[in-house]
Amino acid sequence: MKGYVEVVVGIPSYNNAGTITYVAETAAEGLLRYFDGKGMILNSDGGSQDGTKEVFMSSETHGIKKLAFDYKGIPGKGSALKALMEATVFLDAKVLVLLDSDLRSVKPWWVERLATPILEGKASYVTPYYKRHKYDGTITNHICYPITSTLYGYRVRQPIGGDFGVSRHMLEVYLSKPESIWESDVAKFGIDIWMTTVALVEGDKPVWQAALGAKIHDVKDPGKHLGPMFSQVVGTLFLLIEEYESVWRDKKRDLKSVPVYGELESIEVEPVVVDLENLKRKARDGLESKWDFALQNYSHLIEGFEKVKEKGIIDSETWAKTLFTGASLFRMESLRKEVIEFLIPMYFARVAAFVEETEDLSDEEAEQRIEEQLELFREMKGYLDERWES
Repeated sequence: MKGYVEVVVGIPSYNNAGTITYVAETAAEGLLRYFDGKGMILNSDGGSQDGTKEVFMSSETHGIKKLAFDYKGIPGKGSALKALMEATVFLDAKVLVLLDSDLRSVKPWWVERLATPILEGKASYVTPYYKRHKYDGTITNHICYPITSTLYGYRVRQPIGGDFGVSRHMLEVYLSKPESIWESDVAKFGIDIWMTTVALVEGDKPVWQAALGAKIHDVKDPGKHLGPMFSQVVGTLFLLIEEYESVWRDKKRDLKSVPVYGELESIEVEPVVVDLENLKRKARDGLESKWDFALQNYSHLIEGFEKVKEKGIIDSETWAKTLFTGASLFRMESLRKEVIEFLIPMYFARVAAFVEETEDLSDEEAEQRIEEQLELFREMKGYLDERWES
């Protein structure tokens, strides 16, 4: 099999029997249409109870080889991706295309768009560039996008998008990291922000973006379905800030645009319904329960927090300062759990404020507000430097 596989499509899964057939069959069509069938589709599964692997293996892939297996390690998306990385290197393939298993909008040309910039030697890593509803991707919009762009100097719009193209060079970089990485939140939902940040800092070629149209997946109301994802993503983001301190410290970075491969089509996206009052209530109640922690560690921001206690919303500037202070405090291992727990109600307050500000705006107009927020984070980068020293 070695030598015949140019592109591996990897699909991590856990109980995705309802959607994985569509993803697998679409990926096969992409490999046949754009890469002469020189590919293979792998399903790295976390011990699904709904027959995901069997459903995957019975999908019609028109002669494209496929294999499903259970990954080893801590249960989580990162462990699933590590197994896909190892398999891609073993197969001696040039690129790994990662597709989420809950995608309902994937098209055959997604495989081509995520792989081609790498195969042409232009990119070491390709992130997705989608059109999304203004209330989809709130962790991206209010945390990962502004912080990653500000600190590392590249405007990567979807750093935790879930669908990526990864070069052989980057696979080897990832797999050369200490084994302890795979015992952290990188083994879980921290994997996407980790891969993107490492590619920005350590890639031998630039990061590109692939225009993928709309992202239609199992969308969740941020106030009701946050779960462990928030702590794993934000915790990993903060650990990376510490690890790459020499990259961002005391530097005001120009913000470079990241090339987009392919045309962005204009499409309608599914609306995301957000329960605004629920977000505000959770913000107020959550802050109330963490007020002592705020007084001890965020005394310089208490004035801004009074507004959260009263109205359940937080403005962009106080939000940026809250995150930058949190990143600085996170260096103390004893505070990590509490820092994340404190940020959750503040995040609800930020999403609530954004929903209020943009209720009557189109997705495009709301996107402009996200860009303005990024500019504010960039202007306040010196604030992080100050907190880091204190």
